[in-house]
Amino acid sequence: MFNEIKDVLVNAIHVDPALVTPSAILREDLDIDSLSAVELALELETAFDIRIEDEELVKLLTVQDVVDVVSGKKGA
Repeated sequence: MFNEIKDVLVNAIHVDPALVTPSAILREDLDIDSLSAVELALELETAFDIRIEDEELVKLLTVQDVVDVVSGKKGA
């Protein structure tokens, strides 16, 4: 799941692949602002056929948080 999410980050948000680690902080390490976060959520929703609510989006601080939310929704 991590690698699939990494691909979305790299391709959709144009993040440097070398920076994408589970502990990477979205805002600080990957320079993802609120607009990029919304774009990321839309890309993830499309790629994984899930829905990420606004309340969930604001709680996503690290790449691992993104993996956890997507994994939880795919398993549901």
